[in-house]
Amino acid sequence: MSPFIVMSLFFGLTFGQTASLCAPSEYTIHVEKRECAYCLAINTTICAGFCMTRDSNGKKLLLKSALSQNVCTYKEMLYQTALIPGCPHHTIPYYSYPVAVSCKCGKCNTDYSDCVHEKVRTNYCTKPQKLCNM
Repeated sequence: MSPFIVMSLFFGLTFGQTASLCAPSEYTIHVEKRECAYCLAINTTICAGFCMTRDSNGKKLLLKSALSQNVCTYKEMLYQTALIPGCPHHTIPYYSYPVAVSCKCGKCNTDYSDCVHEKVRTNYCTKPQKLCNM
């Protein structure tokens, strides 16, 4: 095998994570409460993108540590709180949501992420909409 191919393979395996396309992406969340008069459209950022994974078809030939299935997840995040307009006094009108500051390819942490493939949900308002830019 030529030295160029060996070096290319080495750099590809070593720096593959830096070439992945996992980064904060703009996303709009629609939030409404039954008791409140309005739906709130919140512009935030989430982690989204492609992460390199290794094919598990060769699992009998490889060590368990070589069989990583990484996802695009939060490296650093913060929570912000928005006020849902038009809520009666007996209702808590606040909604807290995560904002991705930076992302990484890594194992999915079930403490703050849904790690299963989500079923298709609609993200829309059924009430008049108010926009919240955070």
